[in-house]
Amino acid sequence: MATEQELSDFLKSVEKRAFKRSVYHVRDDEAALDIVQDSMIKLAEHYGDKPLAELPMLFQRILSNTTLDWFRRQKTRRALFSNMSDFESASDDGDFNLLETLEEVDSSEKTESAEDSTSRAQILREIELEIQELPARQREAFLMRYWEEMDVAETAAAMGCSEGSVKTHCSRAVQALSKAMKAKGIQL
Repeated sequence: MATEQELSDFLKSVEKRAFKRSVYHVRDDEAALDIVQDSMIKLAEHYGDKPLAELPMLFQRILSNTTLDWFRRQKTRRALFSNMSDFESASDDGDFNLLETLEEVDSSEKTESAEDSTSRAQILREIELEIQELPARQREAFLMRYWEEMDVAETAAAMGCSEGSVKTHCSRAVQALSKAMKAKGIQL
Protein backbone atom coordinates (compact mmCIF):
# COMPACT_ATOMS: atom_id res chain seq x y z
CA MET A 1 0.00 0.00 0.00
CA ALA A 2 1.31 3.40 -0.99
CA THR A 3 1.58 5.96 1.78
CA GLU A 4 0.34 9.50 1.29
CA GLN A 5 3.91 10.71 0.83
CA GLU A 6 4.65 8.00 -1.77
CA LEU A 7 1.47 8.87 -3.65
CA SER A 8 2.34 12.57 -3.54
CA ASP A 9 5.89 11.88 -4.75
CA PHE A 10 4.58 9.68 -7.56
CA LEU A 11 2.16 12.36 -8.73
CA LYS A 12 4.92 14.98 -8.65
CA SER A 13 7.15 12.72 -10.71
CA VAL A 14 4.60 12.20 -13.48
CA GLU A 15 2.88 15.57 -13.68
CA LYS A 16 5.19 17.23 -16.24
CA ARG A 17 5.25 14.23 -18.59
CA ALA A 18 1.50 13.80 -18.27
CA PHE A 19 0.94 17.48 -19.02
CA LYS A 20 3.19 17.37 -22.10
CA ARG A 21 1.43 14.24 -23.31
CA SER A 22 -1.99 15.83 -22.82
CA VAL A 23 -0.97 19.05 -24.56
CA TYR A 24 0.27 16.97 -27.47
CA HIS A 25 -3.09 15.20 -27.70
CA VAL A 26 -5.56 18.04 -27.14
CA ARG A 27 -3.45 21.03 -28.28
CA ASP A 28 -4.85 23.22 -25.53
CA ASP A 29 -2.83 24.04 -22.41
CA GLU A 30 -5.83 24.71 -20.17
CA ALA A 31 -7.66 21.57 -21.23
CA ALA A 32 -4.49 19.53 -20.81
CA LEU A 33 -4.04 20.87 -17.29
CA ASP A 34 -7.65 19.96 -16.46
CA ILE A 35 -7.18 16.46 -17.86
CA VAL A 36 -4.03 15.86 -15.81
CA GLN A 37 -5.60 17.24 -12.64
CA ASP A 38 -8.73 15.14 -13.11
CA SER A 39 -6.58 12.05 -13.70
CA MET A 40 -4.54 12.69 -10.57
CA ILE A 41 -7.66 13.19 -8.49
CA LYS A 42 -9.19 9.96 -9.83
CA LEU A 43 -6.01 8.04 -9.06
CA ALA A 44 -5.84 9.40 -5.52
CA GLU A 45 -9.55 8.85 -4.81
CA HIS A 46 -9.97 5.40 -6.31
CA TYR A 47 -6.53 3.80 -6.27
CA GLY A 48 -4.58 5.60 -3.55
CA ASP A 49 -4.56 2.42 -1.48
CA LYS A 50 -2.87 0.34 -4.21
CA PRO A 51 0.79 -0.70 -4.03
CA LEU A 52 3.26 1.86 -5.35
CA ALA A 53 4.35 -0.45 -8.18
CA GLU A 54 0.82 -0.49 -9.65
CA LEU A 55 0.36 3.28 -9.74
CA PRO A 56 2.22 4.03 -13.03
CA MET A 57 0.06 1.72 -15.13
CA LEU A 58 -3.13 2.78 -13.36
CA PHE A 59 -2.29 6.44 -13.89
CA GLN A 60 -1.57 5.93 -17.59
CA ARG A 61 -4.91 4.17 -18.09
CA ILE A 62 -6.78 6.88 -16.18
CA LEU A 63 -5.01 9.60 -18.16
CA SER A 64 -5.91 7.91 -21.45
CA ASN A 65 -9.55 7.49 -20.46
CA THR A 66 -9.81 11.07 -19.22
CA THR A 67 -8.37 12.32 -22.52
CA LEU A 68 -10.87 10.24 -24.49
CA ASP A 69 -13.68 11.62 -22.33
CA TRP A 70 -12.49 15.15 -23.13
CA PHE A 71 -12.59 14.43 -26.86
CA ARG A 72 -16.11 13.00 -26.55
CA ARG A 73 -17.32 16.08 -24.69
CA GLN A 74 -15.76 18.36 -27.29
CA LYS A 75 -17.45 16.43 -30.08
CA THR A 76 -20.80 16.85 -28.37
CA ARG A 77 -20.29 20.55 -27.75
CA ARG A 78 -19.44 21.24 -31.39
CA ALA A 79 -22.28 19.19 -32.76
CA LEU A 80 -25.40 20.66 -34.29
CA PHE A 81 -28.49 18.75 -35.22
CA SER A 82 -29.43 19.87 -38.70
CA ASN A 83 -32.97 18.61 -38.76
CA MET A 84 -34.94 16.78 -36.09
CA SER A 85 -37.11 15.21 -38.77
CA ASP A 86 -34.12 12.96 -39.48
CA PHE A 87 -35.06 11.18 -36.27
CA GLU A 88 -38.46 10.25 -37.64
CA SER A 89 -37.35 7.65 -40.14
CA ALA A 90 -40.12 5.11 -40.57
CA SER A 91 -37.69 2.47 -41.78
CA ASP A 92 -36.36 -0.02 -39.29
CA ASP A 93 -33.33 -0.88 -41.40
CA GLY A 94 -30.92 0.44 -38.77
CA ASP A 95 -29.15 2.68 -41.27
CA PHE A 96 -29.86 5.91 -39.37
CA ASN A 97 -26.56 7.58 -38.60
CA LEU A 98 -26.70 10.29 -35.96
CA LEU A 99 -23.25 11.52 -36.84
CA GLU A 100 -24.43 12.31 -40.37
CA THR A 101 -26.94 14.70 -38.84
CA LEU A 102 -24.24 16.53 -36.92
CA GLU A 103 -22.54 19.54 -38.43
CA GLU A 104 -19.23 21.04 -37.42
CA VAL A 105 -19.29 24.76 -36.81
CA ASP A 106 -16.51 26.17 -38.96
CA SER A 107 -15.49 29.53 -37.61
CA SER A 108 -13.69 30.43 -40.82
CA GLU A 109 -16.88 30.14 -42.84
CA LYS A 110 -19.49 31.30 -40.33
CA THR A 111 -19.43 33.56 -37.31
CA GLU A 112 -21.88 32.41 -34.68
CA SER A 113 -23.69 35.03 -32.64
CA ALA A 114 -23.81 34.79 -28.87
CA GLU A 115 -27.55 34.14 -29.07
CA ASP A 116 -27.05 31.25 -31.52
CA SER A 117 -24.25 29.81 -29.41
CA THR A 118 -26.35 29.95 -26.23
CA SER A 119 -29.36 28.47 -28.00
CA ARG A 120 -27.27 25.62 -29.41
CA ALA A 121 -25.77 24.90 -25.98
CA GLN A 122 -29.24 24.79 -24.39
CA ILE A 123 -30.54 22.46 -27.08
CA LEU A 124 -27.57 20.14 -26.65
CA ARG A 125 -28.20 20.05 -22.88
CA GLU A 126 -31.83 19.12 -23.54
CA ILE A 127 -30.76 16.36 -25.90
CA GLU A 128 -28.26 15.01 -23.37
CA LEU A 129 -30.97 14.99 -20.68
CA GLU A 130 -33.36 13.14 -22.96
CA ILE A 131 -30.71 10.56 -23.82
CA GLN A 132 -30.26 9.97 -20.09
CA GLU A 133 -34.01 9.39 -19.76
CA LEU A 134 -34.06 6.59 -22.34
CA PRO A 135 -34.46 3.04 -21.02
CA ALA A 136 -31.06 1.49 -20.32
CA ARG A 137 -30.95 -0.90 -23.30
CA GLN A 138 -32.16 1.77 -25.73
CA ARG A 139 -29.62 4.26 -24.41
CA GLU A 140 -26.86 1.66 -24.59
CA ALA A 141 -27.67 0.69 -28.18
CA PHE A 142 -28.14 4.31 -29.25
CA LEU A 143 -24.81 5.47 -27.81
CA MET A 144 -22.85 2.51 -29.16
CA ARG A 145 -24.27 2.89 -32.65
CA TYR A 146 -24.30 6.65 -33.05
CA TRP A 147 -21.75 7.90 -30.56
CA GLU A 148 -19.14 5.16 -30.61
CA GLU A 149 -19.81 4.54 -34.33
CA MET A 150 -20.04 0.79 -33.87
CA ASP A 151 -21.84 -1.16 -36.56
CA VAL A 152 -24.90 -3.29 -35.81
CA ALA A 153 -22.92 -6.52 -35.44
CA GLU A 154 -20.38 -4.97 -33.06
CA THR A 155 -23.15 -3.41 -30.99
CA ALA A 156 -25.04 -6.71 -30.82
CA ALA A 157 -21.90 -8.54 -29.68
CA ALA A 158 -21.16 -5.89 -27.02
CA MET A 159 -24.74 -5.91 -25.75
CA GLY A 160 -25.11 -9.70 -25.90
CA CYS A 161 -28.22 -9.61 -28.07
CA SER A 162 -29.26 -10.11 -31.69
CA GLU A 163 -28.71 -7.56 -34.46
CA GLY A 164 -32.50 -7.26 -34.76
CA SER A 165 -32.70 -6.24 -31.09
CA VAL A 166 -30.06 -3.57 -31.65
CA LYS A 167 -32.04 -2.17 -34.58
CA THR A 168 -35.24 -2.20 -32.54
CA HIS A 169 -33.61 -0.49 -29.55
CA CYS A 170 -32.06 2.17 -31.81
CA SER A 171 -35.29 2.80 -33.66
CA ARG A 172 -37.23 3.20 -30.43
CA ALA A 173 -34.56 5.51 -28.99
CA VAL A 174 -34.64 7.70 -32.09
CA GLN A 175 -38.44 7.90 -32.00
CA ALA A 176 -38.46 8.73 -28.28
CA LEU A 177 -35.86 11.48 -28.74
CA SER A 178 -37.77 12.95 -31.66
CA LYS A 179 -41.03 13.04 -29.70
CA ALA A 180 -39.34 14.52 -26.64
CA MET A 181 -37.71 17.30 -28.67
CA LYS A 182 -41.01 18.13 -30.42
CA ALA A 183 -42.81 18.16 -27.07
CA LYS A 184 -40.31 20.72 -25.80
CA GLY A 185 -40.89 22.81 -28.88
CA ILE A 186 -37.38 22.42 -30.18
CA GLN A 187 -37.29 23.08 -33.88
CA LEU A 188 -33.95 22.72 -35.55
